[in-house]
Amino acid sequence: MILSPSPHLHTSRTVRGTMLRVCAALLPAWATGLWVFGLPVLWLTLVCILSCMLTEWAITRLMLRRSCTLGDCSSLLTGLLLAMNLPPTLPLWMAVAGSVVAVGIAKMCFGGLGCNIFNPALAGRVFLLISFPAAMTEWLLPDGTTGATILGQLKANMIAPADAPLTGLFFGDMAGSAGEIGSAALILGGIYLLCTRIIHWEIPCAILVAVALMDLCLGFPPLVDIFSGGLLLGAIFMATDYTTSPMTSRGMLLYGAAIGIITVCIRRWGAYPEGMSFAILLMNGFTPLINTYMRPKRFSPKPAEGAAK
Repeated sequence: MILSPSPHLHTSRTVRGTMLRVCAALLPAWATGLWVFGLPVLWLTLVCILSCMLTEWAITRLMLRRSCTLGDCSSLLTGLLLAMNLPPTLPLWMAVAGSVVAVGIAKMCFGGLGCNIFNPALAGRVFLLISFPAAMTEWLLPDGTTGATILGQLKANMIAPADAPLTGLFFGDMAGSAGEIGSAALILGGIYLLCTRIIHWEIPCAILVAVALMDLCLGFPPLVDIFSGGLLLGAIFMATDYTTSPMTSRGMLLYGAAIGIITVCIRRWGAYPEGMSFAILLMNGFTPLINTYMRPKRFSPKPAEGAAK
């Protein structure tokens, strides 16, 4: 008997095909980062992908499994997402450490693909942010110098929210990681995933609507929050992870709305200028609870009283 984690759905779609489609959707945003920041993005991406794949291969061998799971391309996607969440100037040995934590601890320690509680790439990013805060907050500018991101400038009151360059945020003319800049490329990738039914609309839309409503209540320009930081990358590519997100439509809406609210709360009142990673990881922990209390309706009618059990 072969046992595998739920949900159990018969479809022609494979895990490998899904992972490769998500990677393809990320390519426009990654190419934008490569165009703006140059070769550091390439080296960082290669190191993260290779480290993630080698970590999974080594742990699979240590667990004495008959076959390696690298063929499903999940570690490839984890490495790509991790690289797009890191500063391009991050020392490569730190990227290796983050990759080992992402795959070795956040994924394989829970049983591998489909069993992890938290998003592996975000777990690796948060580990690096807490362990190496100086290196993780040194951002590369398009002109080759380093400086603060738009969110960092807003947190330090260096600029007013109304002065944030929306055009630069939309097309990638700002400091940040490869996954933060170029909102246009991220939206293009999101449209592709929606059209191919790889992701559902509930989670991204709930996040964006919650962020916009919170900002309007606080008198903050919503587009500045939506186009800055890792909000679009997280809403489209990371919060929608099958394993760590709810399975019902109502659950997805609640999950996405909570992520948006928590992100705005951290950005406005927290110590960090960015809050998307923490918000997603926090709600990952609530996903089993959401699935328990927001189950779909039964297909069969309720048994009559006194019926034999």
